[in-house]
Amino acid sequence: MQRNFKPLFKRYVKKAHKPLQLAIEDEVDEVCKNPKIGESKVGDLAGIRVYKFVFNRQEYLIAYRPPPDDQVEQTTMIEFLVIDFYQVGTHENFYDELKRYLKEE
Repeated sequence: MQRNFKPLFKRYVKKAHKPLQLAIEDEVDEVCKNPKIGESKVGDLAGIRVYKFVFNRQEYLIAYRPPPDDQVEQTTMIEFLVIDFYQVGTHENFYDELKRYLKEE
C-alpha cells in the first residue's frame, strides 16, 4: 500500500515530539495492513475512516481515505493502491478541522 500524506497530516507529525512520531508511524503501518480497521464516517465525512489509538494515556485519531473496494478486488498488485492520510490529532476540534480541510480541498 502506498501512502499519501496530506499537508495537515505532515504538519502535525513534524511538530510532534519523536516518541509520538514513532507511534504515529506504527499506527499508519497498521492502517496500511488493514485499511478497514478504522470506523467509517457518514454525512459530511462520507468515505473517510477514522482510526483511534492511545499514546501516553491520550487518545489520538487518524483520518484517512482507503482505496475503493472495487479497486482493491481488481488489483492484484497491492503496491499500487494508495491510502490518503488527511489528519492526525487529539479529539478536540478534530472533526471540525477535518470538515473544514475537506471543503477547502
